Amino acid sequence: MADAVTKPKTKTKLKTERPKLHKVILVNDDFTPRKFVVMVLKAEFRMSEDQAYKVMVTAHQKGVCVVAVYTKDIAETKATWATDAGRAQGYPLLFTTEPEE
Repeated sequence: MADAVTKPKTKTKLKTERPKLHKVILVNDDFTPRKFVVMVLKAEFRMSEDQAYKVMVTAHQKGVCVVAVYTKDIAETKATWATDAGRAQGYPLLFTTEPEE
């Protein structure tokens, strides 16, 4: 009788890489009313009145403010919707995205 040779079974573990995250950034302008910016932040980014006000003031003082961090698709969609909300009212409101380091 021949000796049976058993090969060890190897399992390949797939390591799924976490998706790269992107920052949504509010860019300050001197035309969009503060109240409107706060309203957009609350509606699109589910912020409280207080959070939205702080983000708006930070953008006003520093020129830009990171609003939130999402996967690329979500960040771009939210930035576009928020920017479009301003444009629909005739404001130059601008949200951009950039990869997180």
